[in-house]
Amino acid sequence: MKTTRTAVPGDDTTTRPVTGSGAVMTLGLCFAIALLEGLDLQSVGVAAPRMAREFGLSVAQMGLAFSAGTFGLLPGAMFGGRLADRIGRKRVLILSACVFGLLSICTALVSSFSALVLVRVLTGIGLGGALPNLIALSSEAVSSRARNTAVSVMYCGIPFGGVIASIIGIVSVGDTDWRHIFYVGGAGPLILVPLLFACLPESKAFRKASHGGSAKAAPVGEVLFGASRGLSTLQIWVSYFCTLIVLYFLLNWLPSLMAARGLSRPEVGYVQIFFNVGGGLGALCIGMLMDRLRGGAVVSGMYIGVIASLAALSVAPGFGALAASAFFAGMFVIGGQSVLYALSAAFYPTTMRGTGVGAAVAVGRVGSVVGPLAAGQLLAMGRSSSVVIGASIPVTLIAAVAALLLIRRPRATD
Repeated sequence: MKTTRTAVPGDDTTTRPVTGSGAVMTLGLCFAIALLEGLDLQSVGVAAPRMAREFGLSVAQMGLAFSAGTFGLLPGAMFGGRLADRIGRKRVLILSACVFGLLSICTALVSSFSALVLVRVLTGIGLGGALPNLIALSSEAVSSRARNTAVSVMYCGIPFGGVIASIIGIVSVGDTDWRHIFYVGGAGPLILVPLLFACLPESKAFRKASHGGSAKAAPVGEVLFGASRGLSTLQIWVSYFCTLIVLYFLLNWLPSLMAARGLSRPEVGYVQIFFNVGGGLGALCIGMLMDRLRGGAVVSGMYIGVIASLAALSVAPGFGALAASAFFAGMFVIGGQSVLYALSAAFYPTTMRGTGVGAAVAVGRVGSVVGPLAAGQLLAMGRSSSVVIGASIPVTLIAAVAALLLIRRPRATD
């Protein structure tokens, strides 16, 4: 079944180019916030070895610290997306940036493991509230034909933020320098907030569809399961959940797993950089391919790449092979997630997009909690890094099936 787009008088979403001044400003500012979100998301993984020494953390406790931030992402994404359909994407994004900026600075001030877990949960709430609005603003700033490219341009900021985190980890010296990365990650969003107030345009599509924000948001159940969206919603949730298990396992545990392979701290940092650079390039390239080629072919190739790169990462014998494997793992895993974010935006009408995408991100965040926790438990049981990495391959197959079924479903028409 194929749906066609019906033009609405005064609605410019069919003609608005990706190169328009408003679209460029929106994508530029959203990229900047995504960059800082990526920096914060990977800060704990980069700082983990030194944090573990200072606080005397076990492997299981490190897994809990990794998952604390991603656990906060779940309610943050749900409420952030829902609130965006009520008061607008711009306001919620600014509020979220303030929250995760302040709480990231607080992370550098903690003096105990329990305080670290609490602060990371609260930081995650701010990070979670930002992402559905970044997706909605990016997808609504351009025509539907350029949606995948626009969301990918925004989303590639997240792995490039991870590159910054890795560089900070490499140049830091001493066991106490892990705090610097959180000062940098917290100051950035707070500096950007005035620029967001002054320069970020609210989504024109949202203002028109919601009559200037005065229209009442539809009930959550109708958004997710009404008008034949139920099956699409479930397929989005499964693909998000499984892909984010793999992504967040790698984001959080890759430095520690590489150190366990005998790599030095600089070599671990370089592997992390290759992973994130691959992710940024993958997000851009795969997103553009989705706007130009058959979706089924691109998604199939993407998940084949995920499985092949994970298999290579699990058996790579030395630094060079590990760096190359990490590059391609980042390209396909992070690039694949950016495609899923763009796809989810296409299945919900404008007035419901924040709620629909927020719910999908929230469900996916359950996977981002499960991934690091499961890896921590496997390592605590004495499993090798190769076994832990290989265990993510069956999860990837489930995500691939759900995504391939999803792209056959009808898209929203407004």
